[in-house]
Amino acid sequence: MIGHELIVWNDNLVTGVAEIDEQHRILINSINEANTRLANNISAELLDQITRDLLSYALYHFETEEELMQEFNYTGANTEDSDTHLQQHRAFSSTVVSVRENIKAGNLISREELLSFLNGWLINHILNTDKRLAAFILSKRGAVKV
Repeated sequence: MIGHELIVWNDNLVTGVAEIDEQHRILINSINEANTRLANNISAELLDQITRDLLSYALYHFETEEELMQEFNYTGANTEDSDTHLQQHRAFSSTVVSVRENIKAGNLISREELLSFLNGWLINHILNTDKRLAAFILSKRGAVKV
């Protein structure tokens, strides 16, 4: 048994912005894969690989969202939401970099702690911050949210 629930993609996680939703699905699949891989084996090498890969893809995803924010002038229209969104991206990256530094120093993070952080951060970020951004983008694109 895995011991930590896998994230199941569902309609609550859909933002309606195709490129964001596609990348969120990839992030969720990556976290679920990490969950499964860490069920029987926790080593510095595996934790290093998982956190490196997740950070790399998260940075790519953040860049996509931030380019959309610029394209649709999210900052000009919603300065507070935009600032919060960017701060959350930076805080996530900083936390993962810190975890990676600890792993390299021999201080391994537990599977439960890593998955709780990743799952909680991603789900909260999607349901709150990304949904607000998506609603703004959809209104600018003239689309109707699903």
